[in-house]
Amino acid sequence: MYVCLCAGVTNRAVAEAVAAGARTSAQVAAACGAGAECGRCRRTVRALIDAAATPRPGGAGARAPRERPR
Repeated sequence: MYVCLCAGVTNRAVAEAVAAGARTSAQVAAACGAGAECGRCRRTVRALIDAAATPRPGGAGARAPRERPR
């Protein structure tokens, strides 16, 4: 999904910037360009940063157990 239309930056590119150490929208903008132009995407960029910083229950890649039909 495109996050920044001005620079043509996807959520994957933002996630890669965050994984590489970007922790603010300014750092993401410097790394991949998202939010460097008009700034309309900065709220989404911050949400992606926050989501990456929030630990998932059960660790990374963990899936909730499925209920078996009775």
